[in-house]
Amino acid sequence: MARPASPPPWVALWRMTAETTKMLRSRHLALRSLADEELMELVAGRDAHAFGVIFDRHGAVAYSLAYRMCGRRAMAEDVVQDAFLSMWRGGARYDRARGSVRSWVLGVVRNRTIDSFRQREIKQGRDVGDDTAAERIPAGERTDVEAARREEASAVRSALDGLVRDQRLVIELAYFGGFTHSQIAEMLELPAGTVKGRMRLGLAKLRLALGDPAEVVR
Repeated sequence: MARPASPPPWVALWRMTAETTKMLRSRHLALRSLADEELMELVAGRDAHAFGVIFDRHGAVAYSLAYRMCGRRAMAEDVVQDAFLSMWRGGARYDRARGSVRSWVLGVVRNRTIDSFRQREIKQGRDVGDDTAAERIPAGERTDVEAARREEASAVRSALDGLVRDQRLVIELAYFGGFTHSQIAEMLELPAGTVKGRMRLGLAKLRLALGDPAEVVR
């Protein structure tokens, strides 16, 4: 009795590819059922598929924040790419005790956006070929208003840095990102009341830090 002909090599390859695809799809579905915190534990172990799920969940809102802050589509895309790359490289730095993954992601994007602006300013200063021009301006030519603004901005930044991360983030999203309470609540996946509470407490602490005794924090 004649043996059946063996399948050609490409059939075996196709079967292997199909099985691999099926396994990957099954694992992806399993990963999607995990909480963000569980996914970040896998990311810390260099699981690229878990990180892909994190990006799928938070990439759109990260871009929304970057675009709102910088107002440039290409720049926002670069910021988000750099932010997620840094998160992939340092995923083990996420601390679930300090807040949600969404808050952590948006905090990284916010910092990357600010860094991007700083780098552009430095680059523009170098393009004109005079890095020390500002230092050579006589102090008498700097207006009192400019000095006051710089001092005020420095004080505000210092006070913001003194807040806990969750309070600082909602304030920055509202005042620097231009988002409403409801938008922030949606971005952070929090109840609107929680966002308003963090905003109120954070602003109260800011007023105290900036020397306004009228606001009492309980």
